[in-house]
Amino acid sequence: MPNDLSVLRLGHRKGRDPRITTHLALVARALGSNQFLLAGDEDEGVFANVASVNERFGGHMECEHVGKGIGRIKRFATEDAGDGAPGVVVHLTMYGEPYRQVVPRIRRDRPLMVVVGGAKVPGDVFKHAHYNVAVGNQPHSEVAALALFLEAWSGEGGTERHFPDAQLVIHPSATGKSVTDKRRREEE
Repeated sequence: MPNDLSVLRLGHRKGRDPRITTHLALVARALGSNQFLLAGDEDEGVFANVASVNERFGGHMECEHVGKGIGRIKRFATEDAGDGAPGVVVHLTMYGEPYRQVVPRIRRDRPLMVVVGGAKVPGDVFKHAHYNVAVGNQPHSEVAALALFLEAWSGEGGTERHFPDAQLVIHPSATGKSVTDKRRREEE
């Protein structure tokens, strides 16, 4: 599978959506995305939050504002996914096909863009996406849909990510918090 996994958030509204959009970006980062694209209002606050998490917990996820986003989707799907050839576009929507049935059919030899809608998704998104995928056919959280899709896409154990440049390293624990703070070691 190529390392190129982008998540595109459509219809971001700066005054209303920063928390949900930030959560989408953090889920994307934690579950394998190397790029977060923001369509709608420009919002450097979202990007600053992602940069702060990258700095403390390691890794690097590129963030970019892309205007309305539909042009980026069309270009990615039909012309250029960043290497001169088309990529694969998956649109998460409650109107789509069941994700567990679709995931096995998705090409894995091309970069993937996962599109997560906002308040009103233009009809062109449905037309340009290779797959319109549902995590349930009821109203629900975009964050939950993205997490479930990325878990299915990654396969068993595929979402466990470790970043060698992390300053804060969380260790799984059944009884409490276990964190190594590498910044303290550097200060000593």
